[in-house]
Amino acid sequence: MKHALSHHRFAFLRPLAAVTSIALLALASTALPAQMGGSQPEAPYTSPPATANVNVASGSITIKYNSPEMHGRKIMGDLVPYGKVWRTGANPATTLITTVPLKFGTLLVPAGTHTLYTLPSADTWQLIINNQTGQWGLTYTESMDLGRTPMKAKPMATPQEAMSLSFENSTAKSTELHMRWEKTDRYVVITAP
Repeated sequence: MKHALSHHRFAFLRPLAAVTSIALLALASTALPAQMGGSQPEAPYTSPPATANVNVASGSITIKYNSPEMHGRKIMGDLVPYGKVWRTGANPATTLITTVPLKFGTLLVPAGTHTLYTLPSADTWQLIINNQTGQWGLTYTESMDLGRTPMKAKPMATPQEAMSLSFENSTAKSTELHMRWEKTDRYVVITAP
């Protein structure tokens, strides 16, 4: 009798233990891929979504990206390492959509959806247009590259906290795509082919 009473007394704890176990498993399964470089965003910083748009050469360009911030960190050559392909933003891969064929620097880009990456170094940068789409930003398949083109540099007097992509100096037939972060301003001229 004593054993049966003890068994019933703690029966209410079983559902609580089950819920606690499920919660711990869920927490562990989300933390592990992030530690392994998987598909989870880096904690604790958030990088809000952003969009850059321009009308040029009788068509339009839209870039969708997530904008990370410095948060007191060293960016170029550290958080964004030199000599390695960078997702050029945060979280999902940066998406480039053009409704007409355009020349990005020396590279002819057909109309459609592409992914934008960069290859930074201390001296020179390359803009990479890739044909793989819909992937997480850390996923890069070089064999899917449409091509690469050199980027130009402009000096920046003061640091920029949030990374940005913007179109500037636009005319009916050309524009400049700028990537700015920290004290780096790299850009490529986009023209009608």
